[in-house]
Amino acid sequence: MSRSEEESGLTLTQKQLVFVVSDSVGETCELVVRAASIQFHENAIETLRIPFVEDEQTIQDVVTQARAQGAVIAFTLVNEEHRSLLVRLGHEYGVKTVDLLGDLLDVLAGQLGESPREKPGLIYRLDEDYFRKIEAMEFAVKYDDGRDPRGLKKADIVLVGVSRTSKTPLSQYLALKRYKVANVPLVPESRPPEELFELPPDKCVGLIISPDKLISIRMERLKSLGLKPEADYAQLERINRELEYARGIYERIGCEVIDVTNKAVEETAGIILRMLDQSKED
Repeated sequence: MSRSEEESGLTLTQKQLVFVVSDSVGETCELVVRAASIQFHENAIETLRIPFVEDEQTIQDVVTQARAQGAVIAFTLVNEEHRSLLVRLGHEYGVKTVDLLGDLLDVLAGQLGESPREKPGLIYRLDEDYFRKIEAMEFAVKYDDGRDPRGLKKADIVLVGVSRTSKTPLSQYLALKRYKVANVPLVPESRPPEELFELPPDKCVGLIISPDKLISIRMERLKSLGLKPEADYAQLERINRELEYARGIYERIGCEVIDVTNKAVEETAGIILRMLDQSKED
């Protein structure tokens, strides 16, 4: 035992209980407490998380319980009245309290000249939004180019079209808007998955393009791959056949069709999003 431990009467077997109190889930508060606990002997700090504390009676109960168990209260409460109440009750009951958020909020409010919003859990809403975006992007990659038809029923939007009609860029762009998008390539020699025809028509979007534009795009694609532009892939007869086949599929599905001939990805995505909003209203 060190000299400081002897003087204070502490032993390495002692523990301190810390109530982690928050008006949200309490992860931020607990993280700070755990960071502090590392500076002491192993298992010196035991935490009890008490989340979603949003009324005065709960605050009263928390302080009463902390006194009974000899606990310290570390808290992150965004409501100023609740913070003040907890500090006051802690003082009255002889319970030590540590406000991990209030001082910073007060300083920032003074510097910015505005009051905090006092809405619990905003950081977690941002995190949830971030993870929804990541999930949508992963979904777009997983179900790109018709890789797994099982993903069609899980998608928010299903894009259908012949090769080089911007299905993949559109899927990725819409994923940034938090939509799960799958896409299905149409090739006359390959039958589309049956799952496609089982979807609600307003969940699907058919993409069409002018033959001349498609020829130009496909020729550039062939060049980038080091292939001859004379390949059947970029021939007018082949392209007309593919587009005719695609129109037949769209008619069978009963979906909306967008001509992407002279549209940027952002423009086409905007049209799709407006269509979705309209279908929700209907």
